[in-house]
Amino acid sequence: MITPETASQKAETLCRLAPIIPVLVVDDAAHARPLAEALVRGGLPALEVTLRTPAALEVIAEMAAVEGGMVGAGTLLSPADVAAAVDAGATFGVSPGATDRLLDACEEAGLPLLPGAATATEAMALLERGYTVQKFFPAEASGGAPALKAIGAPLPQIRFCPTGGVSMKNAGDYLSLGNVLCCGGSWVAPKDKVTAGDWESITALAAEAAALPRG
Repeated sequence: MITPETASQKAETLCRLAPIIPVLVVDDAAHARPLAEALVRGGLPALEVTLRTPAALEVIAEMAAVEGGMVGAGTLLSPADVAAAVDAGATFGVSPGATDRLLDACEEAGLPLLPGAATATEAMALLERGYTVQKFFPAEASGGAPALKAIGAPLPQIRFCPTGGVSMKNAGDYLSLGNVLCCGGSWVAPKDKVTAGDWESITALAAEAAALPRG
């Protein structure tokens, strides 16, 4: 079991490890370890593997063995997803939104969750339950950094990890905000470079992202 308050404390610790959490969609489990090693080597230790491919759970299991890395499961939608992610070795979870069933499952499984919110009402509902660290998703489609800054004014208790449309070009806009701990982004692991096994380029992209300043 884990309380929402403890889950948010653990999520905040995770978010403070680096300015960017890579959001990874991996089709081939053979790429899991070298990809994780490249990202960790570049300074991005927290890794979110989305449950969007048949290989995702195997990828999580492979990445969980990489020294210095912390692997979590993204796109958690149901209690079954939570159970499978924990069994695979995920140490945290990320969801695009939040339902009572999903929150209950994560709390019962002891899995720290970064729950998604896109509006002030959704953020307030999560805050009421005890979640003070949340994912702002989809960030760009929901108004981007200006919207998140506006939401933060009346809700200073909440810290966010904006994800969705975040890139090297606009990450700084989010990271400069006082209510942003880190951002989630997929650009640090381009599909073509993963497929080609160009781990050096991915390490370079990770290092560039890890050097981004935070406000």
